[in-house]
Amino acid sequence: MPKPRTSNGNKNMIGKNLMRLRQNRELSQRDLARELQLIGYDIDRNVITRIETNQRYVTDIEILAFCQIFHVTFEDLIKDAQV
Repeated sequence: MPKPRTSNGNKNMIGKNLMRLRQNRELSQRDLARELQLIGYDIDRNVITRIETNQRYVTDIEILAFCQIFHVTFEDLIKDAQV
């Protein structure tokens, strides 16, 4: 059974918002990966790149990690996403 995708073919709904949040804090993908690793999440720069470019599905644990880093809710993270 194929995995679900958004109506425009993306593998996740948070890619654009993750990039926006990261850039608003003036973090590189490597900087974000470092911050995530410091709080105990094994998410590297390549994972962040693939999420932001909608080439990768996102786990619930990863969503939780991004919400913790950026101090946002899940709803903020998927805000204005196209399903």
